[in-house]
Amino acid sequence: MSGKATTTIGIDLGTTFSCVSIVNGVNNDPEPVANNFGNRITPSVIAYDPKSSSTLIGEAAVNSGLDPTNILYDAKRMIGRQANDTSVEKDKKLWPFCVESKEGKPHVKLMHNGNERLIPPEQISSEVLKEMKAIAERFLNTDVTGAVITVPAYFDHRQRSETMRAAEIAGLKVLRLVNEPTAAAIAYMNKDKNDLNGKTVMIFDLGGGTFDVSIVKINNGIKVIAIAGHNHIGAYLLLNDK
Repeated sequence: MSGKATTTIGIDLGTTFSCVSIVNGVNNDPEPVANNFGNRITPSVIAYDPKSSSTLIGEAAVNSGLDPTNILYDAKRMIGRQANDTSVEKDKKLWPFCVESKEGKPHVKLMHNGNERLIPPEQISSEVLKEMKAIAERFLNTDVTGAVITVPAYFDHRQRSETMRAAEIAGLKVLRLVNEPTAAAIAYMNKDKNDLNGKTVMIFDLGGGTFDVSIVKINNGIKVIAIAGHNHIGAYLLLNDK
């Protein structure tokens, strides 16, 4: 029985930046795809115009000049969490946009196209995923329907489910969610052709807004033994610390 072939991409849905990769047909290595600005990473930022239906993503959102209350980021810190979660309550004091509770979940309250809206974090993440999908489709000149998406190893079932929901909203079927340290270990294994079975590896994942350290055991597969880190220390934050 024949069916339409699907094109699958890999997406790193980051707290501060996101990127999308495809596997090229030359040496089967992952190849990050540049956006319209020529950058291989895109800010995980969405801007909603209060007076029109316009929605800006990435660099366009960062440079939009809109009121900060309409420029959203850090959706990954909210997704899958309850509105009264301690971490959400702490972050609310740092965000310029307004976060309210709706059915126990955090929603961003803002004006868009002349109307007041409450936007859930999975909707914000879906806009970033749509942009990653569009970047890949422009590069491949074909429709993309599937994706492998990385998530933090500490994400619980609810956070993973909401990430998959965000992908569904973006028109993507998630073939697999891969823990970020596992993805890093796989990349290491692909580069190092030596026998890695039995080795224990420490992985430093210095992201734009978070810094995670993981210890994994490689033995005919990858097993995460321990994770630690700081959710408010990252390369972008360090470089921009005044």
